[in-house]
Amino acid sequence: MQREFVIETRGPGLTEITAEVARWLAGAGDGLLTLMIRHTSASLLIQENADPDVQVDLTGWLHRMVPRADDPSMSWLRHTAEGPDDMPAHIKAALLPVSLQIPVAGGRMRLGTWQGIYVVEHRVAPHRRSVAALFQPTG
Repeated sequence: MQREFVIETRGPGLTEITAEVARWLAGAGDGLLTLMIRHTSASLLIQENADPDVQVDLTGWLHRMVPRADDPSMSWLRHTAEGPDDMPAHIKAALLPVSLQIPVAGGRMRLGTWQGIYVVEHRVAPHRRSVAALFQPTG
């Protein structure tokens, strides 16, 4: 069973997709879910979904680790034709996962109590991101 999720992001930060994926899996049985983001400037992440400050702090940390190309510390970058946020977005996507595998039991993802699935947008502008999903039943 396969599906493509189209996610509208709002610029840098995390957009939760847990509920949308869970609705698709409802009644699917036992198996393994694989998700892959189809872009080189965004990531996927399993992270806490109880306190929104976690998302704010993660976004802030990523920005401090990899600032925009127009920051003096990033003067070594060569790929800058698509804007000062483009190459840093590629670097951030190289640091975070672009695919996830999640066990599924009885049509429900086996996530922890406070875990959610997020698309992490690394570009400044909002984007439409595609996430490919594959559910493989076991047994």
